Amino acid sequence: MAIPVVTVVGRSGAGKTTLLEKLIAELTRRGYAVGTVKHHSHAGFDIDRPGKDSWRHAQAGSRHVVVAAPDRIASYRLLERELELDEIIADFVGVDIILVEGYRQANRPALEVVRAANTLEMVSSPDQRFAVAADVPLDVDVPQFHLDDVEAIADLIETKYLAAEAR
Repeated sequence: MAIPVVTVVGRSGAGKTTLLEKLIAELTRRGYAVGTVKHHSHAGFDIDRPGKDSWRHAQAGSRHVVVAAPDRIASYRLLERELELDEIIADFVGVDIILVEGYRQANRPALEVVRAANTLEMVSSPDQRFAVAADVPLDVDVPQFHLDDVEAIADLIETKYLAAEAR
């Protein structure tokens, strides 16, 4: 069975990362193994600190760098093109759900995050939007939650995307 994928989308500054942190913690507390993907919309980011061995490998020309330790592994590689979300999640194993920050064009179920001080304009398409988390009431045709109502949002995700999964 495919791992369910839920995207968390919204304008910059809406609170996506903060809400996602809380959702990860809540779903983990409930016993689910959560995987995440963060879309970085600008080219070029470093996960390594200058001077570290893996950074030095990349600077020397390695196109695929793996850092392996007894308790974790990290891998990064240079790309000729941006990967689609499906290509990225194809390698996920050992998780019950994948929560994605961004990738609003991926045509996956979307939780839209809206903060009034930012903008009330939504970025997800109505056919992919399954819920909205906002700090003001909005006129939407999907369940709406306050930004801080993480337990209720997790309840919806659990019911909609995890209830059918074998635990």
